[in-house]
Amino acid sequence: MLTLAVALSGLAAYRLLPVSSLPQTDFPAIQVSAGLPGASPETMASSVATPLERQLGHIADLNELTSSSSLGSTSIALQFDLSRDIDAAARDVQAAINAARSYLPANLPSNPTWHKSNPSDSPIMILALTSDTLDTGLLYDAASTILQQKVSQLSGVGQVTVGGSSLPAVRVELNLSALSRYGISLEDVRTFLASANMNQPKGQLADDSRTWDISTNDQLLKADFYKPLIITYRNGAPVRLSDIASVQDSIENLRAFGMANGKPSVVLVILRQPGANIIETVDRIRAALPQLQAAIPQAITLSIVLDRTETIRASVRDVERTLILSVFLVIIVVFLFLRNLRATLIPGLAVPISLIGAFGVMYLLGYSLDNLSLMALTIATGFVVDDAIVVVENVTRYLEQGLHPFEAALRGAREIGFTVVSMSISLVAVFIPILLMGGIVGRLFREFAVTLSVAILVSLVVSLTTTPMMCAQLLKPEGKHGRLYRTSERVFAWALHLYDISLAFMLRHSFFTLAVAVFTIVLNVYLVTIIPKGFFPQQDTGRIAGAIQADQSMSFQAMRTRLGEIVNIVRADPAVASVVAFTGGSSATNTGRLFAALKPLSERGETATQVIARLRPQLATIPGATLYLQAAQELQIGARQGNAQYQYTLQSENLTDLNIWGPRILERLRGLRQLTDVSSNQQDKGLAATLQYDRRTAERLGISTQLIDNTLYDAFGQRQVSTMYTPLNQYHVVM
Repeated sequence: MLTLAVALSGLAAYRLLPVSSLPQTDFPAIQVSAGLPGASPETMASSVATPLERQLGHIADLNELTSSSSLGSTSIALQFDLSRDIDAAARDVQAAINAARSYLPANLPSNPTWHKSNPSDSPIMILALTSDTLDTGLLYDAASTILQQKVSQLSGVGQVTVGGSSLPAVRVELNLSALSRYGISLEDVRTFLASANMNQPKGQLADDSRTWDISTNDQLLKADFYKPLIITYRNGAPVRLSDIASVQDSIENLRAFGMANGKPSVVLVILRQPGANIIETVDRIRAALPQLQAAIPQAITLSIVLDRTETIRASVRDVERTLILSVFLVIIVVFLFLRNLRATLIPGLAVPISLIGAFGVMYLLGYSLDNLSLMALTIATGFVVDDAIVVVENVTRYLEQGLHPFEAALRGAREIGFTVVSMSISLVAVFIPILLMGGIVGRLFREFAVTLSVAILVSLVVSLTTTPMMCAQLLKPEGKHGRLYRTSERVFAWALHLYDISLAFMLRHSFFTLAVAVFTIVLNVYLVTIIPKGFFPQQDTGRIAGAIQADQSMSFQAMRTRLGEIVNIVRADPAVASVVAFTGGSSATNTGRLFAALKPLSERGETATQVIARLRPQLATIPGATLYLQAAQELQIGARQGNAQYQYTLQSENLTDLNIWGPRILERLRGLRQLTDVSSNQQDKGLAATLQYDRRTAERLGISTQLIDNTLYDAFGQRQVSTMYTPLNQYHVVM
């Protein structure tokens, strides 16, 4: 009854077990982001990243903290100890951000934000928004205002990044010659724009019986409303904004661009939370797609350009088929040796009962049906049958002595019980070192060891309960054997005779036997030393990730052209199904990201590594920009995404040392023939224009350093000078 209950509960649990590629092995990681539009990377690092790092560095169990700053944004990645609870770490991060707020720039548009996500992890899904009639600014508005919020609320989603464009805005492109002619300064225009568009409380009107709320048209939401505004008067004539500037409805950041399968688009890059199940999270997103499509204008097409779970589902299906096939093979082998249908049925039933019982324990432990747990069950099919076979053979021996089946089952099980227990315990003991392993490897293989051990223990219970009961009911005293049995018996006798001959030879030549054993040990030690070693086998997940790195002085317009050329080359490859790429935005304008989904392996017939090798010479023909491709892996660990599979980090208290030794190490690594796609994220060779303030002259003229900085920011930065409020979002006037 106990065994039957375990089997039934395990069969029900199998339907409830989540499906994933690998056991949950993520580092508890949190990413903090902050933005200050137009600020240089040096300004972001010193005024934003440094105060945050000072507070975040005090958090307990923090293993690694890395930060990177680009034009207008900074990002800090925190990785905690494996034992750290991610929710508790998130509370500590929020407290540290609050403590650092007083040290951050006063003009920071919003507080720094944080997300629970693995910074080095690849996206689980990428959605693309395209339209034949709407511009990318409206696509970005729908993506960031509606879709990003809804997708972020789904369970398992850690971070949703919108790329490829920016929010709609009113852009004021100033004519410096006109400003000089009218004697109007940049700061005058900025102050005017800030005061022309307001959203302040106006109060109420009331009498003895009624109340009126006061509303006005103080909000200006379109470029046409700004053009006729009068800035000042010169010679009695009004000077309007349209006289000194080009005012148009555009986007906040012109230096952002994205493509999906060759068409301009806005992309939603979706990352999962640490510990979240990939399959379940993607299923929730897919189920929400009709609702998401209905929430945006009909002129926008929402499509999936990359789904990380397609190869995961295929991989798990293959392992499941392998598991079923291994069960049938075990049963067939048992039949070939026992040559009795009734005797084969008993250990044959022990296999599925043991595996189904293991499913129930897996469900209680919160495990998933992944490649490692299913592999453990596949291996277990050869172990769980052993106990039942031993019991059946011992019971059969007493049947051949003439005992009644029930009495033979009792005596045979009682006699062999200790042997069965010792066999099972010894098998389980083999996996104890795996259970005690620490770090990411221990986290990865613990589920494998527990699943296999549980299947063996369930088979122990089955062999001591169900197997004797079935022997008593199904086994009968053997009568006359058939022709097949007699023929096979001669084959077994011949094999036994060969074994006797070989055993006798080895016993007579003991020195030779010992020499062979020693040689085998030495050979194994030698092979262990020369065999290639790695953390995890290279996978073909059907996805390729790429990092685009161009010359540091390349303009955004040139980078946009290079991005189109790169996408066209990758799309033209016969093994590629879809490509999405984007550049600019919150990252440097000379860098970009690319994700490509490959066709199923049955259609392309080549591995992802072979596809990358074929693309390299074609991509090398693009001047000034390099695409570093790598096959996306299911298991990725690190504090940042990189251009290649491996990363080597240089750290120093002195920036000068990094500037000297970074290029030297890079050059030496590029000289190693074993390495390809060696690159560095060091960005110190770009063009720069340095201005030296004449402070004495400025003081004599009454010009402060702050005024000079503001004037430069007004002239050359995409400065947000006013905010336009709408029911769904906030937009800006950019000068």
